[in-house]
Amino acid sequence: MRIGVIAPGVRHPVLDTMAGLLAPAHHVGWIDPGHVTDPHGPLADVYLLKARTRPALALARTLEDRGARVVNSAAATGLCQDRTAMAALARGAGLPFPETTAFPTLGRLSDATTDLTRPLVVKSRHSRRHDLVARVDSAVRLRALAADWAQEPVVVQPFADNSGQDHKLWVIGDRVFAALRPSELASTGRGPTVSLPLGELPAGWIDLVREVGAVFALDVYGVDIVDTGDGTPLIVDINAFPGIRDQEGAPEALAALVLRTATGTG
Repeated sequence: MRIGVIAPGVRHPVLDTMAGLLAPAHHVGWIDPGHVTDPHGPLADVYLLKARTRPALALARTLEDRGARVVNSAAATGLCQDRTAMAALARGAGLPFPETTAFPTLGRLSDATTDLTRPLVVKSRHSRRHDLVARVDSAVRLRALAADWAQEPVVVQPFADNSGQDHKLWVIGDRVFAALRPSELASTGRGPTVSLPLGELPAGWIDLVREVGAVFALDVYGVDIVDTGDGTPLIVDINAFPGIRDQEGAPEALAALVLRTATGTG
């Protein structure tokens, strides 16, 4: 069986371990989406869409048009890159997701804001590495951000009081993994990620995370949730094919999903 991993040149420990588990019975090949000269060669049995760049999405769409199985699909992956579309789908499906308003640029938002009655969260509309995610408590802070990000398309959400911890939940097929990490909006900044036993999650959260996968048509994904009080969840981000590092059993779960998908049984 041939498995193609659509990813840039940087290797990933979970994917590397998965490849080792599948070898030597199966061949796992890495495909750098920025260096594909002929996307019309022989198809692999299944592809893993790890990269989320425009070339990666375009390659995945081409492969899908030719009948290839791709995890996650280009459409599902692209949807998670657009925070406006993400919010519209999540809220339309009844998922607990913040009210989200889009602005063409952060500069436009700053010009239109003279005062704030409550804290806001400002994020880049298009999710990517090193994008903008910031808590804003005043018009002064907003203008300071706009000085560096004036032309950035953004979304704005009301800040919800919470414990200051992001619950990181990841799903690979039928497996769920969880961890805690200090929120990037917390005054102390990012801290270490600590694995969390599933039994310590509030009631209903695992079902909620599985519902996210059904709504967004994802097989490998991450959901960031904050507890706004007494276990009440608020989804603050959804990611297609996140890193899922340092989670025992993640490579095995991914290998099993690959084989099920390739044979049409998953």
